[in-house]
Amino acid sequence: MPVLRMICSFIAAFFQDRLDLAAENIALRQQLAILQRTARRPRLRPWDRVFWVWLSGLWKSW
Repeated sequence: MPVLRMICSFIAAFFQDRLDLAAENIALRQQLAILQRTARRPRLRPWDRVFWVWLSGLWKSW
């Protein structure tokens, strides 16, 4: 199942607008940064919230 999921993700990424793909990449990197800060439930800092508000304005198809 993970292979099928990866293939579908690759096909979807191929047809996505490059800006959407860049925004998705930024969002995933931000999520990883938050998760790496803590081992338990991550707490969002004020700047994390500002980042997500900014990204939601930039990434229209979200």
